[in-house]
Amino acid sequence: MRIDIISVIPDFFVSPLEKGLLGIARKKGLAEIHVHNLHDHGLGKYRQVDDTPFGGGAGMVIRPEPVFACIEGLLAERAYDEVIFMTPDGRLFEQQTANRLSRKGNLIVLCGHYKAMDERIRQSLVTMELSVGDVVLSGGELPALMLADAVVRLIPGVLGDGESALTDSFQAGMLDCAWYTRPAEFRGMTVPDVLLSGHHEKIELWRQENARERTLQRRPDLLENEEWEE
Repeated sequence: MRIDIISVIPDFFVSPLEKGLLGIARKKGLAEIHVHNLHDHGLGKYRQVDDTPFGGGAGMVIRPEPVFACIEGLLAERAYDEVIFMTPDGRLFEQQTANRLSRKGNLIVLCGHYKAMDERIRQSLVTMELSVGDVVLSGGELPALMLADAVVRLIPGVLGDGESALTDSFQAGMLDCAWYTRPAEFRGMTVPDVLLSGHHEKIELWRQENARERTLQRRPDLLENEEWEE
């Protein structure tokens, strides 16, 4: 998989792409992640990428010319499955979307900045708009990292235990169950007996029931379209 990220502050990505899971995936050769400085395609002596909005108003808007130049240059080099714009008014980024994207070959991720992005960029270049929640950040860099992490960790071979990703929250439409490790008793708090029983079928049943209970308590909306046998 290859992910190309376009940003006005590319240095933001230096450490996250060298460390942790994304760094591991890159070192293994399982994922290529390239960051492009939008200012490289900026206008004039100062490589300008933004300007004041037509009609007045506070804030600055990213101009279309630098973004078109950057994305069209990438499209001339290879085919991309999606050009993704991280924006608060996009569709909510969910696990099932991460699952689908993990099976793609090449992705472009465009990070917003300043007040807004010229609408013509979104109309002509962007194929998918995603939001990480009902909150406004200073730019799309953090959401882009979230997307890259969520997608890359699903690529076979990235995680030491590939099955781990399949049992995460949201994969089965519910939150994950509670997990425990040693010691079996800590400050008077004990691990459920069933987890110490060695009975794998009972353990699996307990985990399913616990996951359902936690989902009902914390995110009942996830179960609204689900039918359960009592």
